[in-house]
Amino acid sequence: MARVRLTLLLAMSLLILSPAMDGGVQAQIVPAVFSFGDSTIDVGNNNYLPGAVFKANYVPYGVNFHRRRPTGRFSDGKIVTDITAETLGFESYAPPYLSPQASGKNLLLGANFASAASSYHDDTAAMYDAITLTQQLKYYREYQSKLAALVGRENASAILSDALYVVSTGTGDFLQNYYHNASLSGRYDVSSYCDLLVGIFSGFADELYRMGARRIGVTSMPPLGCLPASIRLYGKGGRGCVARLNGDAETFNSKLNATVEALAKKHSDLKIAIFDIYTPLRELSESPASQGFKEARKTCCQTGTRKTRVFLCNPATAGLCRNASDFVYFDGVHPSEAANLVIAESTMSAGISLVT
Repeated sequence: MARVRLTLLLAMSLLILSPAMDGGVQAQIVPAVFSFGDSTIDVGNNNYLPGAVFKANYVPYGVNFHRRRPTGRFSDGKIVTDITAETLGFESYAPPYLSPQASGKNLLLGANFASAASSYHDDTAAMYDAITLTQQLKYYREYQSKLAALVGRENASAILSDALYVVSTGTGDFLQNYYHNASLSGRYDVSSYCDLLVGIFSGFADELYRMGARRIGVTSMPPLGCLPASIRLYGKGGRGCVARLNGDAETFNSKLNATVEALAKKHSDLKIAIFDIYTPLRELSESPASQGFKEARKTCCQTGTRKTRVFLCNPATAGLCRNASDFVYFDGVHPSEAANLVIAESTMSAGISLVT
């Protein structure tokens, strides 16, 4: 995995660093990073929500992270946005917005508003007491006021327009809602449901733009049918990826691509790109050995057997693999740090287009 990190750093080192306000050279390629979405990029906001169904505030989460402690990240170590921040030159990560750390000079790093089980559709998030996308935008508006008070409105405006915005969500709209909500699936077929979701994203991106964002990256839907929890729930006893679910993800991704193209035409000064996580994660899931992994069906940690616990590590057991880097998936839906490194490398070209 060292090869992957080296490739990332070499690629980004080719970029010209921007001048800082004091005339020196700014270490970061962008001044701040803002994250919106679900558990794929939640760094601990759900730890501060007493009623949240999904949390990663217990061992074995974080076993390979700084100080080997759980932080709220749904992995054994770093998630893709951590790797992205490091690649962009940040020495520390934007804090979860609900944490005490989201104050003072830490606000200059940006903020993470993501919440595990949040989704495009606010109804999905509400079912699991997560922070809805609508509320995440409200928190971002609140953040803007705090930043302006810290550095002044002119400097705040410059930071906000040059920052990188990452949106990563949608999996829950299918796995935690559509697939087991007869009322919802009765009203929408897959295509029309995807239209609903990408329409929500389009409105969300428009609002971010109106509030100053000019560099937006949105992740594609992952290969839903290759997630260990999906195979367990919908695979009918088989070990292979569930083709129907992957087809749903591909339908969504096709519509997301068209939506992103439309947004780029609508706003001439907006840089917007899709971080394709579908392709690298499907390749890892179907051919793990090609990237040096040993297992893509079993999870590193032992997951639960009831309801939502099929997705997460079981806190009641000590079941954990010997080496997480051998596994594509740490739990039922989230990749290991090693897999996140591969995914981050794959999304590099899209990332470069946003920051140059």
